[in-house]
Amino acid sequence: MSKKINITFPDGSNREFDAGVTSLEIANSISRGLSKAALGAVVEDKKYDLSRPINNNAEVKLVTFNEEEGKDIYWHSSAHVMAQAVKRIWPQADLGIGPTIENGFYYDIDLDKTISPEDFLKIEKEMGKIVDENHQIERKVLEKNEAIALFKERKEELKIELIEELEEEISVYKQGEFVDLCRGPHLPETKKVGKNFKLLSVAGAYWRGDEKNKMLQRIYAISFPKKNMLDEYLTMLEEAKKRDHRKLGKELDLFSIQEEIGNGMVLWHPMGARIRKIIEQFWTDEHYKAGYELVYTPHIAKLDLWHTSGHTGFYSENMYSPMQVDEVDYQIKPMNCPFHISVYKSHLRSYRELPIRYAELGTVYRYERSGVLHGLMRVRGFTQDDAHVFCTPETLSEEIQKVIDITLFILNTYGFKEYKVYLSTRPEKCVGTLESWDLATEALKNALEAKKLNYEVDHGEGVFYGPKIDVKIKDSLGRYWQCSTIQVDFNLPERFDVTYVGADSQTHRPIMIHRALMGSLERFFGILVEHYAGLFPLWLAPIQGVIIPITDDQHTYAEELLLKLRNTGFRFELDSRSEKMGYKIREAETKKIPYMLVIGKKEVEIRAISVRHKGDGDLGTMAVDDFITKIHEEIRERK
Repeated sequence: MSKKINITFPDGSNREFDAGVTSLEIANSISRGLSKAALGAVVEDKKYDLSRPINNNAEVKLVTFNEEEGKDIYWHSSAHVMAQAVKRIWPQADLGIGPTIENGFYYDIDLDKTISPEDFLKIEKEMGKIVDENHQIERKVLEKNEAIALFKERKEELKIELIEELEEEISVYKQGEFVDLCRGPHLPETKKVGKNFKLLSVAGAYWRGDEKNKMLQRIYAISFPKKNMLDEYLTMLEEAKKRDHRKLGKELDLFSIQEEIGNGMVLWHPMGARIRKIIEQFWTDEHYKAGYELVYTPHIAKLDLWHTSGHTGFYSENMYSPMQVDEVDYQIKPMNCPFHISVYKSHLRSYRELPIRYAELGTVYRYERSGVLHGLMRVRGFTQDDAHVFCTPETLSEEIQKVIDITLFILNTYGFKEYKVYLSTRPEKCVGTLESWDLATEALKNALEAKKLNYEVDHGEGVFYGPKIDVKIKDSLGRYWQCSTIQVDFNLPERFDVTYVGADSQTHRPIMIHRALMGSLERFFGILVEHYAGLFPLWLAPIQGVIIPITDDQHTYAEELLLKLRNTGFRFELDSRSEKMGYKIREAETKKIPYMLVIGKKEVEIRAISVRHKGDGDLGTMAVDDFITKIHEEIRERK
């Protein structure tokens, strides 16, 4: 009699199967529709191919393209089909890696021929043939020497380099004549990939992200189970190009990154600086309301500070080289936390003072490889909206919930109403005891559940000193961006010997919460530019309106109006150039200025204004005070 195993499903139900049952057989037993839609399974938190046997009791989640795990499997198999097509067209190609990314996949290729967008159609046509041939995708586990011999025979030098460093089980996947080194999982056959794919771009990428290695060619692509999904995605990409913050940043004169200054270093131009100042003021006001105190800290500190914090041991690849001052090594700061600890330690603290909350718009510097720099989204010098809360164990959960509250309030105010929340757990490289990690993780979990927030566990993605909550915001194009992070840290208070005097007159160790709501001002600003396509809501707009007199006869009234609006606190300008009114209006539209106040002979006579709005067109004639009341309300509500 065959061994029986118990399979538990996400809804808590369970069923008995024979040992060795596959995920596909489980899906078949549930419904024909599920067996058709299923792309793989998550078995005890590990992704499985549909054909991989399950031999013991397990919790099993069958995944479709609707789940992130399903997308990962689908795109991973699509990457293999693309790589197989490349090898058929250029057999001499040496394949690097082909992972999935947030939207789609890529493959790194070493090839003596430059691949251009003109080659994409040829690659896509060959991919279609591979799909039609419907090769079975088969997994095989090899010994290291077997794997090296296999890829030597195939003249895949980059794969051999990877294999030689592997300590784990080595698996390969075969489809037709194509074999690839891969952990998997994959779809059962190439036909399941379908033909709704599109090669998007090709770029240079250093092998393994190291500038000392050779430059490879990286082909980016996307695929979907249905054509309408691909069409919608391509439409979104076209809209994203129009909204690209680098393009709009130049057109609206918001910021620049210049070669003579340095890659990844941002220059804020006057219009961008205006918006930044508004963001900073709102941030400051809300933090004072929430019981934070502002601090300012230096940009460099003695290297020993970063030895104590653990950054030199766990974060050195992201830090710039130390500099010498008076024969002492100094380090430009990659983070603000050690400085806030030093402010805390400047006095003996009592439990009555706790929680202590410090906040800072602190500029930090991190070494990012040139290949990953991207406008404002990935830079080398940026300002974190940083804060640290020192609290007792008894108030930890309450403080985390307060941080969640201010996080969501800030994000909602900027127009982000949808988000994904992740609980990131202990990484392989970390400091501190398992007990501390468990306590910190449990505190974050309890706070999320107390606030009734849905979340996913992101295993092993915590920072080296503690677990964290990550919040990804959804923009107007449906894209998700990582912004807010909340981290619980038992370790830095230990490393820096941070204490407070408790009610028992004994010294105790506080717990430290690290948090950033927007992440960095630079990246958040870039997201805002794309979210609003450069047309900022009135409260954020660098120029809220422009006054346009039709002729010179209206200039005196226009100047009076400008003075009144500016004295009321509004950011208005006067366009007194000798240009046609239509030209001035079109230019204001191009600059994405929310309001245009047109003044002609009639408006002067009745002391009124003719109002145009960027989104709504002509709003008619208004009394000046009525218009002021209207925009006061719009700004107050931060619509």
